[in-house]
Amino acid sequence: MNHRTTLLAAGLFGATGVAIGAFGAHGLHAFLLERGMSNAWETGVRYHLLHAVALLAVALWLRHTRPGSVHTCARWTARCWTVGVLLFSGSLYGIALGGPRWLGPVTPVGGLALLAGWFCLIAAALVKEETES
Repeated sequence: MNHRTTLLAAGLFGATGVAIGAFGAHGLHAFLLERGMSNAWETGVRYHLLHAVALLAVALWLRHTRPGSVHTCARWTARCWTVGVLLFSGSLYGIALGGPRWLGPVTPVGGLALLAGWFCLIAAALVKEETES
């Protein structure tokens, strides 16, 4: 992902996170409470929005880095977080709405993608570029 697609993902995740959070708090509130799924919905929204903001930071970082190891790590961070939000938060929303049972195992896969993104960020911090001394 380049800085523009990462910025687009951050914007889309930010907007949809706010909309999904509001829908869960207002339009689906009684339904989610009745099913005992309001915590699952809120967890999905929390991770959705947190990673939208994190993607915004990575988009800015990508815009100001040159191709190299750090840039590659940042791109992988963005990819992992994008996939992670879709799988982790998306599966939680589906489960909360009564979706199919196969969504259950998708949630931890999304969580692993989110973690992988954070490890890519750590790797970027540890990589020494050729121009550094």
